[in-house]
Amino acid sequence: MSEFVSKYDVTPRDMARGRNLKLAAITSPIILTALPALITVVLFTILATTPPLAATILFLGVMFILVGFLIGISLTAVFSFRYSKWKDETRERIAADGIKAEEIDWFQRELKPAEKRALKDISARDLLLADAYRETLASRLTATRIMKSSKKEINNAQRRQLRLRSLKPDNLSKFQEQINKDIEKLSGINSDAKQMLAEAESRLQMIEAAAARGGGLTDSELALKKLSARSESLPLALEDAKMAEEILEELEKEDLTAER
Repeated sequence: MSEFVSKYDVTPRDMARGRNLKLAAITSPIILTALPALITVVLFTILATTPPLAATILFLGVMFILVGFLIGISLTAVFSFRYSKWKDETRERIAADGIKAEEIDWFQRELKPAEKRALKDISARDLLLADAYRETLASRLTATRIMKSSKKEINNAQRRQLRLRSLKPDNLSKFQEQINKDIEKLSGINSDAKQMLAEAESRLQMIEAAAARGGGLTDSELALKKLSARSESLPLALEDAKMAEEILEELEKEDLTAER
């Protein structure tokens, strides 16, 4: 199981790549504009001994500065796109085995405005409650993502059923039985995710109420352990179901190829 989870870890090398892409996006127009400008100043200082030569150096310098700026802007667009893609891919890798409290900052755009405000207010009042709130937010985000993903996988499986019925392969019943098992498993995951979401949202309300009245949560440890266990198990179960569907789809392709 530990090997299964480890493949989703974000390594220091991955983070360094993201930092480099972001740095390149910011500095490209600055460097490609400042460098020809600096060269122009140096050449003008050393070689501009006559007015025609000075005018030529200035003209060429301005041209190279403009070209460098345009190239820099183009590179910024390219690096920004690659950084955005890297960030999305990294976010998905982080979420694949369940979102953790310390990873909340990666998913700020998935938080509700009210949750952002509550987290900020609670962090300013009580660090212990803030930790509990972040932990529960992580469970809420995980549950929401699993609900959407499992629903999508269920729809894909149902569409695969319809496609098989239209193709009518020799071993249709075997494929249908396997797909039904996958749908049943995905439906169970979806139901567990809904329950986990309800628990997390209730927990968020409890923590907000406790923060508002200035009290602590005596039962926070037990409740958070329960949510944490769900956060860790459901993503792995969903990945197992996805792999089962991928294997089934490969078998379908092989079967259809053999028939042809």
